[in-house]
Amino acid sequence: MTDLFALVDLLAERHALTHEEYRALVKGQTPELAAYAAKKADSLRREIYGTDIYVRGLIEIGNYCKNDCIYCGIRKSNTNCDRYQLTREQILECCEEGWDLGFRTFVLQGGEDPYFTNDKIVEIVKKIRSAYPDCAITLSLGEKSREAYERFFHAGANRYLLRHETYDATHYSQLHPAGMSGKQRLQCLQNLKETGYQTGTGIMVGSPGQTVEHLIQDILFIEKLRPEMIGIGPFLPHQDTPFARYSSGTLEQTLLLLSIFRLMHPSALIPSTTALATLTPDGRERGILAGANVVMPNLSPQKERKKYTLYNNKASLGAESAEGIRILQQQLHNIGYEISFSRGDFKTVDS
Repeated sequence: MTDLFALVDLLAERHALTHEEYRALVKGQTPELAAYAAKKADSLRREIYGTDIYVRGLIEIGNYCKNDCIYCGIRKSNTNCDRYQLTREQILECCEEGWDLGFRTFVLQGGEDPYFTNDKIVEIVKKIRSAYPDCAITLSLGEKSREAYERFFHAGANRYLLRHETYDATHYSQLHPAGMSGKQRLQCLQNLKETGYQTGTGIMVGSPGQTVEHLIQDILFIEKLRPEMIGIGPFLPHQDTPFARYSSGTLEQTLLLLSIFRLMHPSALIPSTTALATLTPDGRERGILAGANVVMPNLSPQKERKKYTLYNNKASLGAESAEGIRILQQQLHNIGYEISFSRGDFKTVDS
């Protein structure tokens, strides 16, 4: 019988396992194993980043999307979605508010909206870069051409988040409509890396149709890609999608996988996501204790936040909001961590 605790030790030492060893870890999940992996991940993260938790100001620029991803609440066929688009001026106002609060990274996130042309995005990025030359600018705006990614980069964007969601082509087709290609998404990630971005990818845990084998493929893909950022959160259903009646992914499996990613890629920037905080009130803190080192309070205009509903009951107030930064500071302090308002760039560490 495989000693699963010894596998955690091996992963902490070598930062890689075999396909079979990863499978044994994921299939062998128990509260005791997860707690042990979290302790190891927490220790490894502290060696590199100390007790700093980096904050990013999240600006959800719009919830129109040309895609019809089956799991997503802002899919184009959802006629119940209350749509909005922020103007350039509103986006800049969000940045100004964030800067005054101490944020030094802004994350522009939105659906794949034809309104936000490449020219518009370049203009917005240039305006932010001009106003705040020392900030980091992260984009999470979906699949674009290599040329578009290069234009955004040269305009001043530093980072790009694009979750691949699932590596397995068959599973990808279960989550997305015909016409969307998992292969294309993987190519986008390669283009982002080659352009020079700090690149982020990631997965939904417990999505409909997901198997342990799918998760192992995802782990091995991320191990090979070596992204600077890894986004991982539980699948949460949205009432206006075909997956409305499916169960959420579990907190326990999400936290174990988060710890595995930290042990595999010690210097990665890994958010403790809003989805974790939505799943359980102390989800954000538990994500930190499992190895995460980034949080992204919401800087979007308050009247629009409830409209950006990728899933049901999304947390957007209290410590999830930029205005709740003092609450967040206290919550993190209570578990032995402190907010860092620095840019929080990826640290290159010898394995």
